Amino acid sequence: MEAVKKLVFTSLLPIRWGDQDALNHVNNTVYFRYMEQNRIEWLESLAFATERAQTEGPVIVNASCTFLIPLTYPGTVECRMFAGAPGRSSVETWYELRRAGEDALYAEGASKIVWVANAIGKSIPLPEIIRAQLPVHRT
Repeated sequence: MEAVKKLVFTSLLPIRWGDQDALNHVNNTVYFRYMEQNRIEWLESLAFATERAQTEGPVIVNASCTFLIPLTYPGTVECRMFAGAPGRSSVETWYELRRAGEDALYAEGASKIVWVANAIGKSIPLPEIIRAQLPVHRT
């Protein structure tokens, strides 16, 4: 059964010259940075306060990326973030990376976010402001 997914955020991120490797395409590690930046911008768009981040916040417990077409400098990456139905303290996310203005999919990724209380290092319920952005679980 395919997971329920909802588009929750889109970022436009510049491809920097330094993002390239010796083969003149974006290094595979940078794709994870693009997805990370998209996630951070999404949280900021929900007014997730920096002060609150000192006590609780997201931890990525797994991440993956499938590289389909090499990205090269110069350009702009459009990173779309999709989220699944929330669990008690976690949510699955998926990413699509394209060159801005193109339909071709350059990479796709995924990660699982777990909300954690920093002081105890244990999961806690997702904040309501985040839960409200996620799709409703269908049974």
